[in-house]
Amino acid sequence: MGGGFRVLHLVRPFLSILPEVQSADRRVPFREKVIYTVISLFIFLVCSQLPLYGIHSTTGADPFYWMRVILASNRGTVMELGITPIVTSGLVMQLLAGSKIIEVDNSVREDRALLNGAQKLLGILIAVGEAVAYVVSGMYGSVGQLGVGNAILIIVQLCFAGLIVICLDELLQKGYGLGSGISLFIATNICENIIWKAFSPTTINSGRGAEFEGAVIALFHLLITRTDKVRALREAFYRQNLPNVTNLLATVLVFLIVIYFQGFRVVLPVRSKNARGQQGSYPIKLFYTSNMPIILQSALVSNLYFISQLLYRKYSGNFLVNLLGKWKESEYSGGQYIPVGGLAYYMTAPASLADMAANPFHALFYIVFMLSACALFSKTWIEVSGSSAKDVAKQLKEQQMVMPGHRESNLQKELNRYIPTAAAFGGVCIGALTVLADFMGAIGSGTGILLAVTIIYQYFETFEKEKASELGFFGL
Repeated sequence: MGGGFRVLHLVRPFLSILPEVQSADRRVPFREKVIYTVISLFIFLVCSQLPLYGIHSTTGADPFYWMRVILASNRGTVMELGITPIVTSGLVMQLLAGSKIIEVDNSVREDRALLNGAQKLLGILIAVGEAVAYVVSGMYGSVGQLGVGNAILIIVQLCFAGLIVICLDELLQKGYGLGSGISLFIATNICENIIWKAFSPTTINSGRGAEFEGAVIALFHLLITRTDKVRALREAFYRQNLPNVTNLLATVLVFLIVIYFQGFRVVLPVRSKNARGQQGSYPIKLFYTSNMPIILQSALVSNLYFISQLLYRKYSGNFLVNLLGKWKESEYSGGQYIPVGGLAYYMTAPASLADMAANPFHALFYIVFMLSACALFSKTWIEVSGSSAKDVAKQLKEQQMVMPGHRESNLQKELNRYIPTAAAFGGVCIGALTVLADFMGAIGSGTGILLAVTIIYQYFETFEKEKASELGFFGL
């Protein structure tokens, strides 16, 4: 018994008190899975709109503004933490297990249960820690204004919502629903943001009179109210600091490009050693690591933004703090701080093509950073997530599968020709598409669109697979 197992065994006493969704003991019909998925999504959406009870205010800058797109969180609501606890605990446990700091044998049922329990326990602890940090840092008003009772009540609400997210994700993962809760919530949050910016009926006065926030509604409003129709069209397509029709068209274009790239794959033929004539295939997609590189890159940048903002507010005169990032309040985004200097500024996409032309070094740095970060994270992820050439070769050997025309000992070597290249090049392509979306001003940011499209495509594939297996199951 290795030392790593002793670390996992520390979780054993907590297994009996941790909430758990039992694995499905029967084949869950396709229609039932859809119902469970819709109910889970409905609960998440209700929590995203349910305001926290007892908060004093949520005015002023939101230091987590940059993270919200990937963390499915909504400010001032029960879903303030979003999927942060579950994503963070999952990444930490995956890295610990992948780097062999914690020894886990996935073929042993007890090990899988202990790892799942450890991930859940860490997620709950992160939720508690973040809830306390939010309240103590004064995000909802100072603790003195809130009172001890309200402060505790807010922490309990945030922790309970974190627990709901963990249970909903487990419900879908254990075979009752489709896909994973995390992916579902991220995609829903991003699509909701895009639809709102396209059709929002909210009016905003930015010095040119009252304008509708939604790009489509603004287009019709301008065409109806303005006598000069050409000028009205120009304004609807190119208006500054509010969603415009060009942004909307860019969003649709990026959606279509990503869907087109999703179909790129290399299919390697495999056959069973034991059952003669049993043929199969192992597809290696261009987006081999899916949206993982962009999630990791976004998490890294978001945390850097958060730390940089906090330090700049307290120590704005310090040279190292300024090197990390300089911030100023934006006049158009409701008290949000935007980076105007330092590393944080160069890691942010240029605001427009005019901004790119004025500061080409900023644009170049951003492109190089995005492409290299996504490629690096993609390469690293295949090693720690068990999807490298070595791991795939081991899985195929365990399933008694071989590649026609190749010796069994050459299986890893053959996979090595494709998997690392697909991971690195796929990561670069994801980075390039994110940069393209950001430069074109697509609604919801390049990162958001990439996540939404890859998740929706995964759901489409899962949907088709489930439908096919259901038809096969009934012998149709």
